[in-house]
Amino acid sequence: MERILYGPYKDKILTPENAAKFIKNNYAVGVSGFTKAGDSKSVLPAFAARAKEENIKITLLSGASLGYNTDADLAENGALIKRMPFQADPTLRNSINTHQTLYVDQHLGETAEMLHNGHLPKIDLAIVEATYVDANGYIVPTTSVGNSASFTDSADEIIVEVNMSIPLSFKGIHDVYIPKPYPNREILQITEPDSRIGTEYMKIDPEKVVAVVFTNKPDSPARISPPDENTTAISQHLLNFFDKEVEEGRLTKSLLPLQAGIGKIANAVLSGFKNSQFEELTMYSEVLQDSTFELMDAGKMVFASASSITVSEECHGHFISNFEYYKDKLILRPQNISNSAEVIRRLGVIAINTAIEFDIYGNVNSTNILGTTMMNGIGGSGDFARNSYLSIFVCPSASKNNTISHVVPMVPHVDHSEHDVDILVTEQGLADLRGLAPIERAEVILENCVHPEYRQQLRDYFEEAKALGGHTPHILEKAYSWHINFKNNKTMKLP
Repeated sequence: MERILYGPYKDKILTPENAAKFIKNNYAVGVSGFTKAGDSKSVLPAFAARAKEENIKITLLSGASLGYNTDADLAENGALIKRMPFQADPTLRNSINTHQTLYVDQHLGETAEMLHNGHLPKIDLAIVEATYVDANGYIVPTTSVGNSASFTDSADEIIVEVNMSIPLSFKGIHDVYIPKPYPNREILQITEPDSRIGTEYMKIDPEKVVAVVFTNKPDSPARISPPDENTTAISQHLLNFFDKEVEEGRLTKSLLPLQAGIGKIANAVLSGFKNSQFEELTMYSEVLQDSTFELMDAGKMVFASASSITVSEECHGHFISNFEYYKDKLILRPQNISNSAEVIRRLGVIAINTAIEFDIYGNVNSTNILGTTMMNGIGGSGDFARNSYLSIFVCPSASKNNTISHVVPMVPHVDHSEHDVDILVTEQGLADLRGLAPIERAEVILENCVHPEYRQQLRDYFEEAKALGGHTPHILEKAYSWHINFKNNKTMKLP
């Protein structure tokens, strides 16, 4: 009971199964959780099991993806009407692509804003993970903040999951802030990654709390792949680029605050900073991955701000065991603050995100395979790409035994237009697109980023397109011929 310091909540302690009964058919449910961190580990899974026996469906909002098999179980049991704003589960992905579950793929910085503006349905019930509840009934979050504060602010009812696996000392790393409604919105006074503008807890209305549930389960661990030949090459190309930026006086050895998307490529790129000249690095990002703590341990990074901590099992244990060392080196914020255009632009964030593919003019597809099949979602990459000091996208030049080129004539789905992309990097090289016209961008991308097995094929397309004229030359009849050929013949190599 040391984790429930507000007396009236002690009468509301329930099993996950009984708490899940508060979820009604057609409810809009907001749950904590951002890239597997700080999510509901008992009540939402209990609801998924209940949905297997009952005809009951909900619209589910979160911060980002959920851990373990929660999204899969919900989809498999037909429990979802609609899901937003991000997911990363294969079972749910299939449900989305076969139209069994509706999916709203949103910029992660926008969901809370749309909720507060009344552009989304009101939240009926919020489920939020807590380290503990203080004497006022307020929630001290765990490993993410995400959209939790906005969900509890909007919801009619709240269920609190108290996670015993999180140390009580976790208080102090959160900075929870909800901006005022329009037209009275104030300036976000974040001038450095370590600026604080909010509280160490989520202030909620205790009258809304209908159940408190105890759990003792750590976050679902991230799967971190060690750097391979391609990711190491991408990292080195970027480090060489930053070296040149320092030499030419545009950056210092501390660079500017870094942002990196989730996944093995971004994690490997950040890890590359360990053996570089760069020092006193900072982050203003969405997610802190293993590489963040590696850089702190190496004395390379001095502070990191994000919305969640998503790490491997080994890194999680290391972080918890050494929490006092890291406590004053990081902040977790709501995602509409971590992804705020105002703050990203003010701090001059250097954004490094992953592409599925990009085209010869610099348009990036981050979400849809062959233009139609949803992979995971745009996440926060758009929040950062549009507003950053440098917008960088990375991906391999080819994959699947080189049957797929990730540099194509025209992307069949655009998440980030050429106007929001400064730098493109593959293991082949780096294309600096700043200040270039479309045909100049194409030349730089062809020269530096394309896999050798596709270079002449792409050159042929570009030269034929250029002969037809136009500011951004394309051959409309052939622009998607690579994707069509892959769909029909399992390779982008044309006959």
